[in-house]
Amino acid sequence: MGKIICITGASSGIGLASALKFAREGWIVYAGTRNPARDQEQYRGESNLHFVELEVTKPESVQAVIERIDQEQGQLDVLFANAGFGYLRALGQAPLEDIQKVFDTNVYGVMHTIRAALPLLRRTGYGHIVATSSVGGLVGQPMNEIYCASKFAVEGLLESLATYYKPQFNIDVTLLEPGAIATEFNKTVLGHVADTGGILEDEYKPVLDAYTATFLQRNVVPQTAASVADVMWDLVHMETKPLRIRTSEQAEAFVSRKISTDPTGLEGVLNTRKIQLNL
Repeated sequence: MGKIICITGASSGIGLASALKFAREGWIVYAGTRNPARDQEQYRGESNLHFVELEVTKPESVQAVIERIDQEQGQLDVLFANAGFGYLRALGQAPLEDIQKVFDTNVYGVMHTIRAALPLLRRTGYGHIVATSSVGGLVGQPMNEIYCASKFAVEGLLESLATYYKPQFNIDVTLLEPGAIATEFNKTVLGHVADTGGILEDEYKPVLDAYTATFLQRNVVPQTAASVADVMWDLVHMETKPLRIRTSEQAEAFVSRKISTDPTGLEGVLNTRKIQLNL
C-alpha cells in the first residue's frame, strides 16, 4: 500500500504546495480545506489528491476526516498539522475575540488534529506528526506577541509529546519552522490589518511602522511555499527525525542564538526522557 498523508490548511501556501508535492510523488493525500469542491475542481488532474472539508476549530470536522481515512485506507503515515494564520497587532490593541481566533486555530486546532489522528497512527504502528510552527515560535517579535504566543504554545505541546510518543507509540514528532514565506505577509497578515481597521494612529504606530519597514527590507526574496514543501518531503524521509527543522538559511540565522546548543532539539528531548522517564 502507498503512503498516506493528511494535511490541514491545504487551500493555499505551504499546505497546498505540500499536498501537490506529495501527490505528485505518489502518496495518497487528504488535503483539508474549507472549500473542497472548488479546490478539487481546480486540481482535478491530480489523481492522488483528495480535498476534504476540514475546519480545525471544530473537533467533529477533524474527526470525520480521520474516520474517512481509516475507512478508505486503514492507515495514516504522516499527519501534517499545518493550519494557522498570522496576526499583527499589539496586545494592547487586539480585541479579545481576535486573540481567541488566533488560539482557536493555531493552538487548539493543532490539539484537535493530533487528538483525532492519534488512535489511527497508533493502530498503523508507526507514524510522523509534523506541525507548522514558525521562527516566531522560538523568538518573540514586536507587534507579533499574540501570534508568537500561539506558536510558542505549539512548540511546548510538540516538544512534550516528543518525550514519549516515539518510545511509547513509535510516532516521530517534528516542528516545521519557516521564516518569511512569499506572498503570505502582504496578502494575509497585512490584509488582515486592513480588514480590521487598518494601521491605527496610536502609540504603537511607530513600532509597527519600523517593524513593517525592516521586515520588507529583510525579506526582499522570501522563501516560496514550494521550497518549504521540498523541506517537508525531505523531512519525512529522514532516518532520524528532528524535533525542530528550519526551512531556510534565513530562518536558521534568525533563531541561531536560541538553538545554537541544540539545533534539532533532540538532545533536549533525550535528556528529558532520561531524567523523567528513565529511558
